[in-house]
Amino acid sequence: MSERIDKPSTTLPPGQWSFTRWKTIGQLEALEVQHPLFEAALTLQGAHLVHFSQTNESNWLWLSDLARFQPGRAIRGGIPVCWPWFGDPSRNPPAIRANIKTPSAHGFARTALWQLEDVNESAHEVEISLSLNTSDDFSELWQGHALALITFNFSLRGCQIALTTTNLSKTPMALSQALHTYLPTPDIAGTRLLGLGNSQYIDTLKDWSYATQDGPVYFEGETDRIYESGDRLVATTPERRTKLTGFGSDSTVVWNPGPEKSKRLSDFPDTGWQNMLCVETANAAGDYRVLNTGQSHTLGVLIERG
Repeated sequence: MSERIDKPSTTLPPGQWSFTRWKTIGQLEALEVQHPLFEAALTLQGAHLVHFSQTNESNWLWLSDLARFQPGRAIRGGIPVCWPWFGDPSRNPPAIRANIKTPSAHGFARTALWQLEDVNESAHEVEISLSLNTSDDFSELWQGHALALITFNFSLRGCQIALTTTNLSKTPMALSQALHTYLPTPDIAGTRLLGLGNSQYIDTLKDWSYATQDGPVYFEGETDRIYESGDRLVATTPERRTKLTGFGSDSTVVWNPGPEKSKRLSDFPDTGWQNMLCVETANAAGDYRVLNTGQSHTLGVLIERG
């Protein structure tokens, strides 16, 4: 990271902050939090959290060693914001597909430049809010007008993220979305995900067929499933337990690219699949949401140590 850079006066003056500083990561503007109790870093592009940890701990999030911080390029790792659609547009419900004008997956929020709204600090926590107003800026990609407001709350307890979407258009708006959380593990073979037992899921690797989860989720190769559950989850690795409590969500995406797909992914080590898993708090598949004019919906997740 480079030295602090000055920002326009439309944002809070950095001198009023005790723990938060402007930084650049690669070619991207970012905010870095160095609190006595915890540390965090997020980029304005994508409202993308790339680091959170308690002080003197390793990153709670997995970030690819090959991640590139460049304008217009999605960051591999951390917590990308998939919005206002999740996944392949062609696999979304018709009400969502009708507004999408591009074949690109996961929407445009993760490469869009978000606006800083507020930074609030105390002796116990730091809260940062960013916004994205779609208006006409994304009319070539999407037919809709919405305001996305994302708030990050960092504390000794953990990290909470809340993404609120408000429909500013004159007609109902359908959306799917996800907070695409990458978690680290020293060994994917010794990792399991608890809390999805008996849940139905769509296995996208088996022609989107339905199955029922029997016990914990284990990772034995490529995994790409959409679970019909928004219950609290616990990811257990040989090093740690991480609790994920979602809200505004009745679906969870579980993903690991496995050995073959890892070799085809951009900015991803060939063996990276052995050291990560994704547990995504979502509104996906049948859990997509429809907002009437002026209506809002909040999707969020609280990440804590188990």
